[in-house]
Amino acid sequence: MAELTPLDEKLGEVLGLAQAAQEATAKVAGMEGADEFRQRLDQMREEAAETERRTDELIDSFDGRKTAIRDKAADTKGEAKQMMQTYLAEEEEALDGFEFLAMAEAGELGHWEIVQTMGETVGDDRASQLAAWAVGVQRKHVEAVRESSLKLAAAEARQ
Repeated sequence: MAELTPLDEKLGEVLGLAQAAQEATAKVAGMEGADEFRQRLDQMREEAAETERRTDELIDSFDGRKTAIRDKAADTKGEAKQMMQTYLAEEEEALDGFEFLAMAEAGELGHWEIVQTMGETVGDDRASQLAAWAVGVQRKHVEAVRESSLKLAAAEARQ
């Protein structure tokens, strides 16, 4: 197996998180009370797919390390899916789903900020530029999840 740099490892992690995010947004969109937020969740899923595509495109340019990075992505995706299954095991309401997404999206944002810092530190302009784009996307996701969670929390409190 190829020796991965710290940046390679983080790129594998963000790739796996983008893959898992697509499944998480689909899961939450199907939960009770999520109808009002379906369009927002669909957009987030599409942006996660675009993040996956762009990250995979960058990884394609790495000679001798592609498979190892993608293996790291598969491991990360599996861990994220397991966390989602554990957190949402018997939950049916959208608020619970958005609470999970709040943690997941914040985690993705943090990972992308790390990729950006690493890319800038080692002078990898392509990774830095991808990360700058992804950080913007993730900030929007964090805010969208926050707004949705608070709206659902207010509605639940009135019951």
